[in-house]
Amino acid sequence: MTEKKTVQDWDTLAEKELKVSPHTLIWHTPEGIDVKPLYTKDDLAGIETLDGLPGFAPFLRGPRATMYAGRPWTIRQYAGFSTAEESNAFYRKNLAAGQKGLSVAFDLATHRGYDSDHPRVEGDVGKAGVAIDSVEDMKILFDGIPLQDMSVSMTMNGAVIPILASFIVAGEEQGVPRAELSGTIQNDILKEFMVRNTYIYPPEPSMRIIADIIEFTAKEMPRFNSISISGYHMQEAGSTLVQELAFTLADGREYVRAALAKGLNVDEFAGRLSFFFAIGMNIFMEAAKLRAARLLWSRIMAEFAPKKASSLMLRTHCQTSGVSLQEQDPYNNIVRTAYEALAAVLGGTQSLHTNSFDEAIALPTEFSARIARNTQLILQHETGVTKVVDPLAGSYYVESLTNELATKAWALIEEIEAMGGMTQAVNDGLPKRLIEEAATRRQAAVDKGDEVIVGVNKYRLENEQPIDILEIDNSAVRIAQVKRIEDTKRRRNAGTVAETLAALENIARTGEGNLLAAAVEAARARATVGEISDAMRAVFGNHSATPQVVTNIYGKAYEGEPEMTVLVERLESFAKEIKRRPKLMVAKLGQDGHDRGAKVIASGFTDIGFDVVAGPLFQTPEEAADMALAQKVHAIGVSSLAAGHKTLLPQLIEQLKAKGGGDIIVICGGVIPRQDYQFLLDAGVSAVFGPGTNVLDAAQVVLDLIAKKPRNT
Repeated sequence: MTEKKTVQDWDTLAEKELKVSPHTLIWHTPEGIDVKPLYTKDDLAGIETLDGLPGFAPFLRGPRATMYAGRPWTIRQYAGFSTAEESNAFYRKNLAAGQKGLSVAFDLATHRGYDSDHPRVEGDVGKAGVAIDSVEDMKILFDGIPLQDMSVSMTMNGAVIPILASFIVAGEEQGVPRAELSGTIQNDILKEFMVRNTYIYPPEPSMRIIADIIEFTAKEMPRFNSISISGYHMQEAGSTLVQELAFTLADGREYVRAALAKGLNVDEFAGRLSFFFAIGMNIFMEAAKLRAARLLWSRIMAEFAPKKASSLMLRTHCQTSGVSLQEQDPYNNIVRTAYEALAAVLGGTQSLHTNSFDEAIALPTEFSARIARNTQLILQHETGVTKVVDPLAGSYYVESLTNELATKAWALIEEIEAMGGMTQAVNDGLPKRLIEEAATRRQAAVDKGDEVIVGVNKYRLENEQPIDILEIDNSAVRIAQVKRIEDTKRRRNAGTVAETLAALENIARTGEGNLLAAAVEAARARATVGEISDAMRAVFGNHSATPQVVTNIYGKAYEGEPEMTVLVERLESFAKEIKRRPKLMVAKLGQDGHDRGAKVIASGFTDIGFDVVAGPLFQTPEEAADMALAQKVHAIGVSSLAAGHKTLLPQLIEQLKAKGGGDIIVICGGVIPRQDYQFLLDAGVSAVFGPGTNVLDAAQVVLDLIAKKPRNT
């Protein structure tokens, strides 16, 4: 009989192999978890959930008893292409090829409650999603798609009222009563105030909108999920997995309380709350995160004493990470997405979107979208992962990770409770600050090479060839949308529209009645998305965030590093020469609220020694030019992620010239295809920084540009 070995025996053998202590192999994760190189049954001591079963509370092992062995997860690809006609054709083709549900991506003008003819959205119409201005667009979007049989997910938060109202009316005019419509509306506004920023109204009236939607759908749309509580955008903005877990579930708790305040019974709506998580490259921790999420949500919901066990159940959609995708050597992204998809499935997701390999560069092509969809089909049919429920259960490592993630996330949830709940925490700026600090730390780790990204900071491919990308003619889309708006307004009854909008505004003002119910009548009368949004804007006002820059995070990571020391000394010498520090304005133009890149650059450049001005979100080129001149900056750095760069950057340069600021250097960075670099350089942009740019390298280039052309000193 073989002699039983102990962990101490392993330590001795490992030290012999390594020539140093095996403790040097401990991985200190961003979540504050020390991952050991070896896990044993001793690591499971005291964990109370090991004997649980799938389909039973607390649902750690899955919300359904048979999980994928009974039915695989839903393949739900998120997509929207410029016009309703193009998106409809794409959906129908994907459904014919095996996709089981629809997930709609709207353009940023729609997200922010503006019609396509609004002057603030000239560069945003049809970019990064489909433009929807009225019921007429919504009817085209779902033409030939039987809504009584098809589950439709819509990622919409700011303009959630007019979009859901238009969907309801489009369904009814297709012959499908609202009670038969199935799907999910994201409707998660607290997350928008933290990271994604496609909000319209301040937090308090936004919470009222959410409660009204939960109330309306609970009574009239029994097959429809009234909210998808999203952690996805938190991880994309740079959160750790513990932060993603804690903030998402704390948001959910806040929404439940808002619904209960409307007088609803918890069992009326709890079963139709859903969640949405990002899945990054840490395979086992991502799987453990989903298991921990189900455990913690069951604990949270138990506070509200539901009668149905299903009210304790967390159901989730997942999407592979967008921020893990890289512009450099982009075919590597196919592999990244496949690993992330496997992690989501091992964690027990109910539906999944897999990103296309070209999304770090541009909108996906039909070719790349097919690979993304087939990644899931191969997982379902060729790998065997659907044969066993929760195959990682009992793993010393995964069970230990699940417990540690749950413990750390719960501590953060309790901290938020002590502040007065998530709305108060958002108002105080705690989640946003913690996420931005985490994002800046990670960027420093990547820039230093402490975190390896293949093809970016290691194993670089020389002489890359550009790949084919999808080009959207933004001007043509906008012209077509404006024409349809004009046609719709010409045919509608103006008096009825005015009456329904007045009724909606009155409900917003008095608080008596349901906002969604009133918006359905306005949409039926052919009020536009912008008009419905404006009726509520008249009462609620617009939310405007004050940008904050976190400091001493990026610089601390580089403390004592020669490359940082040399750059700081050079900058200080130049500052003495021109009698002030070089000044950079970081700008976000158009309706793109994704500001991770902008915030990381602002933080990094501040720590290096630049005088940084963080511009507000949603500026027009004219507003950005005015601010740059008033602040007397040397350079403007524009962060672009939503494909509006070919419209907005030339407009900014023209505005600067017209206002006497032609000597201000304009640079840009973000998701910009290499094919567009020359266009931007020809338009007057001085430098373009693509995804994966090292912050110190960018700072050197910007300092070179300012030193060669010192202005406004």
